[in-house]
Amino acid sequence: MNATLLKRLEAWFEPVEGSLTAFSGGIDSALVLYLSKRFLDQKGIGIIADSPSLKRADLEIAKQFCQQFEISLRIIQTDELDKVEYKSNPFNRCYYCKDTLYSMMREIHQADYANFVLLNGANVDDLGDFRPGHQAANEQNILTPLADCGLGKADIRALARYFELPIWDKPASPCLSSRIPYGQEVTKEKLTQIESAEIVLNNLGFPTVRVRHFGDLAKIESPVSEIERLQSLFLLIESSLKRIGFKKVEIDKEGLVSGKLNRAISSNG
Repeated sequence: MNATLLKRLEAWFEPVEGSLTAFSGGIDSALVLYLSKRFLDQKGIGIIADSPSLKRADLEIAKQFCQQFEISLRIIQTDELDKVEYKSNPFNRCYYCKDTLYSMMREIHQADYANFVLLNGANVDDLGDFRPGHQAANEQNILTPLADCGLGKADIRALARYFELPIWDKPASPCLSSRIPYGQEVTKEKLTQIESAEIVLNNLGFPTVRVRHFGDLAKIESPVSEIERLQSLFLLIESSLKRIGFKKVEIDKEGLVSGKLNRAISSNG
C-alpha cells in the first residue's frame, strides 16, 4: 500500500465539506465512496442509477457495500433509454448516459446538498481511453479525486485491498449497453437478454465474460485461458442461450478484449 498516495487523497478531501459520489458498484467509484465516508463521515454520500443497463447483481453489490460501511446511498431512476440520442447507440452513447446521471445528481445537489462537491471514480488510466462520459463530467463540474491524486487501476486495487473492501478484486463490469455494437438500437429487451446470458455463464464458473449482442447472434468473449473450457460446455451454453432468445451462439476465439466494439470507431475515423 502506497502511504504517499493515501496522504495525497487525505489532503484532497481535507477542504471538502461533503460529497455526492456517482457509484456504479465497481471498484473505482467504490474506493472514492469509501474514502468519502472515511474522511467526511456521514457527509460522504453515494448515488447510483438504477438503469436497465446496470446489472442487477452490481446493484445488489452496491447496496451491500454501502450497508457494510454504513454509507448513505441514494438510488435514482434514470431515463436514458427514453432518449433517442442514447437509444440510437451512437459512438458517444456514454455521453448521454453520464449527462443524464450527472444532471440528476446536480438537481439533488442543488436541492439538498448545495455545499457538497460531486465526484466520480475516474483515474489516470481512464484518461487515455475513448470515454465520452468524461465530457459530460467536465461539463457538469464532476471532480475526480483518484485522477487528481495520480492513482491508476493497480493503485486503486492495492488501496482497496489494504482497506479490505470486499470488491477489491471484482472484475470490471461495464454497462450492459456496451455489449451492443454502435449504431444498433439499445432496448430493454436486448439488455435483459445480455444479462440473462451472462448469468448463465457466471453460474457455469465464468466470472469474467461478455456476451456481445449481434441481433440473433450471441458472441461470447472470455479470457483466452478459459476458451477451451467454454468449448467443452458449448452445447449446454448454446441451448441455454437459445432459450433466452438468441438463434446462434459463437465463441470469440480472440478472447476477452475490453472495449472491443470501439474498434469500429477507428475503422470509421
